[in-house]
Amino acid sequence: MPEAVLRYGDKELTLPVKIGTHGDAAIDIAKLRSELGLVTLDGGLANTAEGEGAVSFIDGEAGKLSYRGYPIEQLAEHSSFLEVAYLLQYGELPTKAELEAYEESIRRHTLIREDMKHLFEAFPHSAHPMQILASAVSALASYYPDALDPLDEEAVDISSRRLIAKTPTMIAWAYKYRVSQPYTYPDNTLDYASNFLKMMFSVPAEEYLPDPVVAKALNLLLILHADHGQNCSTSAVRLVGSSRSNIFSSVAAGIHALAGPLHGGANQEVLEMLQELYDSGTSVETAVKRAKDKNDPFRLMGFGHRVYKNFDPRARILKKAADEVLDALDVDDPLLDIARELEEVALNDEYFVERKLYPNVDFYSGIIYRAMGFPVDMFTVLFALGRMPGWIAQFRELMSKPETRIFRPRQLYVGYDYRDYVPIDRR
Repeated sequence: MPEAVLRYGDKELTLPVKIGTHGDAAIDIAKLRSELGLVTLDGGLANTAEGEGAVSFIDGEAGKLSYRGYPIEQLAEHSSFLEVAYLLQYGELPTKAELEAYEESIRRHTLIREDMKHLFEAFPHSAHPMQILASAVSALASYYPDALDPLDEEAVDISSRRLIAKTPTMIAWAYKYRVSQPYTYPDNTLDYASNFLKMMFSVPAEEYLPDPVVAKALNLLLILHADHGQNCSTSAVRLVGSSRSNIFSSVAAGIHALAGPLHGGANQEVLEMLQELYDSGTSVETAVKRAKDKNDPFRLMGFGHRVYKNFDPRARILKKAADEVLDALDVDDPLLDIARELEEVALNDEYFVERKLYPNVDFYSGIIYRAMGFPVDMFTVLFALGRMPGWIAQFRELMSKPETRIFRPRQLYVGYDYRDYVPIDRR
């Protein structure tokens, strides 16, 4: 095993170096504090691996993403969302019989308790869907007290299936309450994506048939969002899970983390930016000039990516899907027209190409969701729906390791030195 040597003062410590599947190297600093009295300082934890994982792999330099070793391009072309959910949780692609059994188990759990309507109706109609979803997921723990032990594999398995099955219903019911329409119950004759679309957009007075082009695109979007390494929300799920909290509470923490504008809210910000350009009458040419001006605070949302230094592989796939959806639906929407103009500029303008500021997954997912008819503030909820299998897989991986300890990051204290208390009449 390779090693790294750290010298501090007159002491020297040899640290083992672990090598990942693709050659990534990580220095194991478990003995750093006990041997040298040191801790590492890594703001944002950008250079810190909390542990070892086998769920997904990102190569930001090459623009590659894989789930359990399978390239995202192959899964996007050949798989259903539930097949990918099975892969993420159990580590292998299912056989035909295994997938059919898994899909049937999901169908059996799509209903939610009737009295959960009271939970949705306790919120104001203006409440953000992410806050409602986090509360609803957390509330599920109270309905299934017999399946909360995170170390009981059978309990975690049934809870995982309940989460994947019930999340579309909870999202749709939260939306129906918000727009004052009757709740639509699951239709288990439909596939996962089509069932969700029907619960969202059907009304009792009219027959609703999910558009196969839209259902296919939604299935694709869910697959592309299913996991993405140990990002902020996944770290939140693992952090809460490390205390041996149940899977519902842990996933609810992930939903709250995803709600932040620097994480899952990015696709919502894309549409808000487009709306701002439209409302102000700002041309694409002017917007691009402002984006290039370092002294102008204006930013084009949905371009470039913190991890990918090349084209986001998910965006490559979604570009084609966006074209198909927009053409099939023939949507007349000025915001989508602006989006397509911006896309054309970013893919051909030397400034953007040199800096690799390509349209990312948030850009394309935002315009597809818009074309499908989803309200802008539901975009992040749809992200959460797709990310559910990844959160669950990461939680289950953490629980399966006997060496898992409660997370307790250190902090370098830079506050006051010890000082004496001063009575209030002398201050």
